[in-house]
Amino acid sequence: MNPENKKCDIIVLFDGYSVNSEQGSQSNCTCTLIKGNKNVIVDTMTAWDGPKLEKAIEENGLKCSDIDYVVCTHGHSDHIGCNYLFQNAIHIVGRCVSKKDVYYNFDFAAGKPYLIDVNIRVIPTPGHTLQDVSVLVSTDKGLYAITGDLFENKDDENLWYRLEVDDAELQRKYRSEMLRHADFIIPGHGPMFPAKYKYDQITI
Repeated sequence: MNPENKKCDIIVLFDGYSVNSEQGSQSNCTCTLIKGNKNVIVDTMTAWDGPKLEKAIEENGLKCSDIDYVVCTHGHSDHIGCNYLFQNAIHIVGRCVSKKDVYYNFDFAAGKPYLIDVNIRVIPTPGHTLQDVSVLVSTDKGLYAITGDLFENKDDENLWYRLEVDDAELQRKYRSEMLRHADFIIPGHGPMFPAKYKYDQITI
């Protein structure tokens, strides 16, 4: 097998959640591992989650030093907190691509996908913030979209636009596009679900 065509395994290490509390809300993001020709972590939870994230990666046969890319779908603190664990990786935080003190030029604003390998690409999906990105992974089972807070969870039709968002119309547009093209959605604060679960619903 050509190593560039190595199949990807998608492993949701932790399902995200968000619930109201007396203090405000209690939330953490979904954290996903992609194992393949390139190993990728998408969204690294809060800064207090380092030990459990490191353990989960080791339980899946890798070390933090084996991660080639860290992708944070946007820059909110519950999505970037453990980036420090991955010293060997290229970091994509929203539309910012860097390694150590080197910041690379890449024109996400033009709608270009950032190709990690033949099966993994990062695309701009603004709305929740104007810097949001999603990760698309092609597999034998279909196209997986790791979307961060483009989708809060599978039942968020009456919720997502009531949250603090930078551009609700843009978010609505990219939600619709993702549901048309992806087979599975991994949302920012809930378990993975099949895209067709939501596709026929009126408000997307």
